[in-house]
Amino acid sequence: MKYRLLVLCTLLLSTAAHAQSYPNKPVRLIVPFPAGGPADITARVIAPKVSEGLAQNLVIENRAGGSAIIGSEFVAKSPADGYTLLLGTVTNTINVSLIPKIPYDMVRDFEPVGQLYITTSIFTAHPSLPVKTVKELIALAKARPGQLIYGSAGNGSPSHLAGELLKTMSSIQMLHVPYKGGGPAAIEQVAGQVQLAFLSAPAVVPFIKEGRLRALAVTNAKRSQIFPDLPTLAEAALPGYESEGWSAVFAPAKTPAAIVQRLHRDFASALRDNDVRAKLVAAGTEPAMLSPEDTAKKVRNEIERWGKVVKASGMKVD
Repeated sequence: MKYRLLVLCTLLLSTAAHAQSYPNKPVRLIVPFPAGGPADITARVIAPKVSEGLAQNLVIENRAGGSAIIGSEFVAKSPADGYTLLLGTVTNTINVSLIPKIPYDMVRDFEPVGQLYITTSIFTAHPSLPVKTVKELIALAKARPGQLIYGSAGNGSPSHLAGELLKTMSSIQMLHVPYKGGGPAAIEQVAGQVQLAFLSAPAVVPFIKEGRLRALAVTNAKRSQIFPDLPTLAEAALPGYESEGWSAVFAPAKTPAAIVQRLHRDFASALRDNDVRAKLVAAGTEPAMLSPEDTAKKVRNEIERWGKVVKASGMKVD
């Protein structure tokens, strides 16, 4: 008994000492998406300020592939020492019900550090479509069942789920065309290949400002700072509708609480910087820091919510 107590005390003292000396080398933030994408761009906006707080470099490392699974698995199986982190997104919670046999558990295998920001997504129509509001769009879709086409950033992407949620809540039928990213989807919509799309702000804002696409609503829970006069989809027609992109930082499970709190404090401090906030808003995101506890709750809620949408739509990915 005394030996076990001695071992336990030794482990606790070792953990405490490690947390106090943290960090003593660069910290890696794994972005499970390609370089140049929205998640990568925002991570690089935040990284310099976080590095200042840590007094060590926060190094951005892209490990793309498998709908964010490759990079996420790498972090889940990394040492729980605070030196390898994940920039997770809503995609991670969608994958739980959409992709069988994921090699990690999003709840069990990660320690949330905190949500960083939400992404503004916009429901757009091609100007040739004779609608100016969501209610008019729904009425047209009911008059032309299965004839309207919406584009997304890919099968199983948040923009795909946004379209399926609209179909379910409004009892309409639309055809779905997936593209390899939001940029290609926006370009094809401008060309008239698809009439509707649910895409992140960076992909469509330039076309909206040029009049080449018509913004109908934002899919987020609240109005956007980018287009404050544009209603949410819930306000426009469907109370309770919400399809919100977000990003959060995660550490491997069992990372010491003191390290998680230190990381949360430094990321939160970076998001309070006016220059960082301005750059994020310009990139189509809005700072929205959540505590580790609230982030954990959000992840569980998102897994449940998107699981229902996937089931209701019968959605499958290749």
